[in-house]
Amino acid sequence: MTQFIDTLVGIFQSSGFARFGEPGGWLYAVMICVGCFLLYLAIVKEFEPLILLPMAFGMILANLPGSGVIHMQYFVGDGLEHPMWVEILNNGGLADMLYMGVKLGIYPPLIFLGIGTMTDFAPLISNPKSLLLGAAAQFGIFGTYMGARLLVATGLVDFTQKQSAAISIIGGADGPTAIFVTSRLAPELLGSIAVAAYSYMALVPVIQPPIMKALTSKKERTVVMKQLRTVTKTEKIIFPIMVAIVVSLIVPDAAVLVGMLMLGNLMKECGVVDRIQKTAGNELMNIITIFLALSVGCTTSANTFLNSRTLFIIVLGLIAFSFGTAAGVLCGKVMYILTGGQVNPLIGSAGVSAVPMAARVSQKVGQSENPSNFLLMHAMGPNVAGVIGSAVAAGILINIFG
Repeated sequence: MTQFIDTLVGIFQSSGFARFGEPGGWLYAVMICVGCFLLYLAIVKEFEPLILLPMAFGMILANLPGSGVIHMQYFVGDGLEHPMWVEILNNGGLADMLYMGVKLGIYPPLIFLGIGTMTDFAPLISNPKSLLLGAAAQFGIFGTYMGARLLVATGLVDFTQKQSAAISIIGGADGPTAIFVTSRLAPELLGSIAVAAYSYMALVPVIQPPIMKALTSKKERTVVMKQLRTVTKTEKIIFPIMVAIVVSLIVPDAAVLVGMLMLGNLMKECGVVDRIQKTAGNELMNIITIFLALSVGCTTSANTFLNSRTLFIIVLGLIAFSFGTAAGVLCGKVMYILTGGQVNPLIGSAGVSAVPMAARVSQKVGQSENPSNFLLMHAMGPNVAGVIGSAVAAGILINIFG
């Protein structure tokens, strides 16, 4: 009987339940609760469920004591410049293998390929001025970098320049771009930045409207814009080719993101590769989304996530996103003045890269002021310009700090 009891005690002591009672073990319970909360947002509130659900479940798996689903010490550590390939291949598990796609920068470009197959650049081609709105919205990225450096100067945080640059990319409101930049510059912050980036993307309908209304007048919000001209198929085919060439020549580090985005769009517009276009936009993108979200979620262990850095990242991410929205709206106000009131400043808020949610928010706010106003297609111009702009901003940051 004694031997049986000792066996039961041994089983319990080696289980994950016992580790919750160890020093700091309660932090893992907190992270499991955070993961469950994110699952609630994904399932009940439907906030970015395609990304948030597998990411939240990966967070739960990574914080089950003793599970060992991922070994971040093989990827990140003091003096570790490159992943420990031998250890990963010999001792790594599924999450380690999947995370290699993040570390090597494979998943985000493939996501961009899929996004390209679903993106219509016609509003941007029809109204090239909307490119300025997408560019202005990227101010949040660079403004937040300066803010992060200011916090470092005050001694509140100890972010390096690379970490500050990785945090600032949250302002682009583009999850794959944020993951791509962070994996290159500050992989140790990947979990925190990914969660913040996708959380703010999901909260676009909540965060943007107050900023849009605070910066515009009733008269500006009720402006009805003229219908966009029809874009020819030739223009739609030439556009992705020219953008890929020009942007890659100007910012070579953005070539892989912009190039894959434009390749996907060229597949869509040329009309001769329907099978691979549908595969890239559906099956391939869905598979990569699962791999990306699950592996990133597995990086959010309690000992790296629950600290003051994460709090500052969340705050700075909110500031970055808010600044990007404000900059786009203010640029829209300038265009409103220069065009004699023909541009509704609300479409400037869509300059962030949350496609198409940001454009829908512009439409919703504009229609609440004027029920006969239809801004969706006008807002899609700056919205898709924001996708290009965030990729260019990512290339600039990698070029400077990489």
